[in-house]
Amino acid sequence: MNILELSEQEIGRRQSLQALRDMGINPYPADEFPVNAWSDDIKAKFNEDEKREVVVAGRLMGKRIMGKASFAELQDSKGRIQLYISRDDLCPGEDKDLYNKVFKKLLDIGDIVGVKGYVFRTQMGEISVHVEDIKLLSKSLKPLPIVKYKDGVAYDKFDDPEQRARQRYVDLIVNDGVKDTFLKRAVVLRTMRKFFDDRGYTEVETPILQNIPGGASAKPFITHFNALNIDMYMRIATELYLKRLIVGGFEGVYEIGKNFRNEGMDRFHNPEFTCLELYVSYKDYNWMMTFTEQLLETICTAVNGKPEVEYPDGKVISFKAPFRRLPILDAIKEKTGFDLDGKSEDEIRDIAVNKLKMEGIDETFGKGKLIDEIFGEFCEGTFIQPTFITDYPVEMSPLTKMHRSKPGLTERFELMVNGKELANAYSELNDPIDQEQRFVDQMKLADKGDDEAMIIDHDFLRALQYGMPPTSGIGIGIDRLVMLMTAKENIQEIMLFPQLKPEVKIPQSSIKEWAAIGVPENWAYVLRKAGFNLVADIRDQKAQGLQQKIGEINKKYKLGYDKPSLDEIDSWIKASAATVE
Repeated sequence: MNILELSEQEIGRRQSLQALRDMGINPYPADEFPVNAWSDDIKAKFNEDEKREVVVAGRLMGKRIMGKASFAELQDSKGRIQLYISRDDLCPGEDKDLYNKVFKKLLDIGDIVGVKGYVFRTQMGEISVHVEDIKLLSKSLKPLPIVKYKDGVAYDKFDDPEQRARQRYVDLIVNDGVKDTFLKRAVVLRTMRKFFDDRGYTEVETPILQNIPGGASAKPFITHFNALNIDMYMRIATELYLKRLIVGGFEGVYEIGKNFRNEGMDRFHNPEFTCLELYVSYKDYNWMMTFTEQLLETICTAVNGKPEVEYPDGKVISFKAPFRRLPILDAIKEKTGFDLDGKSEDEIRDIAVNKLKMEGIDETFGKGKLIDEIFGEFCEGTFIQPTFITDYPVEMSPLTKMHRSKPGLTERFELMVNGKELANAYSELNDPIDQEQRFVDQMKLADKGDDEAMIIDHDFLRALQYGMPPTSGIGIGIDRLVMLMTAKENIQEIMLFPQLKPEVKIPQSSIKEWAAIGVPENWAYVLRKAGFNLVADIRDQKAQGLQQKIGEINKKYKLGYDKPSLDEIDSWIKASAATVE
């Protein structure tokens, strides 16, 4: 990287880096630094009558230089602690460079340091560490966006949602509460695993690369397996492999892992997402509803200390069991006034298009997808408190057992919370002949143009023919669950590294393109620093003015380049103009 591609602060930090090395200080030492205390621990265990020696490490987040004594703020993994640094205590001998040069001039905000000292309370009453030794552990070469306040206005806030998601490492450093969200996510997963493990269910891992993308209605990502010279799919669900394990004799299995669906992105969807799927033999969907109530109440209490989540706008969502249970056709009738029970595909399409005035409905939509679209538009967003939507039509549920008492319906539920689906569960279909026919029906939908219809998985059908016990299964979107438990409204806030559009970069002519109009490489970087990113940008410049601009940069950064003549610069300008004629 050419130095002129850096900001002034970055250049200054690299100069400090070199100055440290010139002093014999390694800015990236390899040896262990024996930390024995953390910021929250120091404050919680402070004792006025005890001179406690501590060794702490973290990131410098502030410095207040006050002559022979200074204050600094250190941020570690647990929080922040104030440091008090006296020149003569830090440097008891004649050599004061550690304080006068290193601490005051060469250490920057963002540097990671280790300090040794003792805990005391300042005259202002703040528990602090009186530093007796300080060591640079890692030099920061980029400045942090530290918020500054003037006249009640905040400056340099790092609050752009896209930048926060793109540079999560900065977001975690400078924004309070961000790390807490991801610690709560860890609590969700840890509590869920313990809940399953305590009941004797086994955590397993199944393939992410699959020959057939089964277990859900979704558009897959396609990749190529070079060794076998075949196309494969990133899994859209773990369902069919987990059911194979139930066939094989596991009583209960679960997997928490990544799924991939080649679909849109918005504040509720990310194409790469985490999902929990659980399958338990000899159970049905009624048992699973009760089990799910217990699971979510336990998780919410573990995360929030109570079975409720409070949102910033005052909304409260309660996960206290039991939850409401409502058949899907009743929900549609309740919200739209139309009873779809017993209606044909054409009748439902007529209601959707002509009565409900829905857009985007076409002939590729089968009965199940039509019902799903109607529910999604008119019903889903209205269920704020946890509600089990039950008894879906068979056309919507190709992997679900037929309802034992309601012809045409299946034993399936989806859990709606805060206007979105959180979980999907079935009394699992274990009749291999019925399952094969359901797959055939799905392929007919694919032939009509439905790119989310399921593909027949012949190996799964073969497994079912060996006999699968009555089983209930559930899938829970972990990302949405974490959104609910942390009262977040955007999926990017609870994913450490969500998918994003490619970063927009300022267009720049290459060094080769500058050379083509006669500009040497070193002066190409100077021209960029002067704000001329494209060769065409200099076409309207005057040779004398351009010479002055680049000469100032040459002088400011002490580059020592030989100044190009006016004739040379004029030739650049003319060649630049020729490129756009």
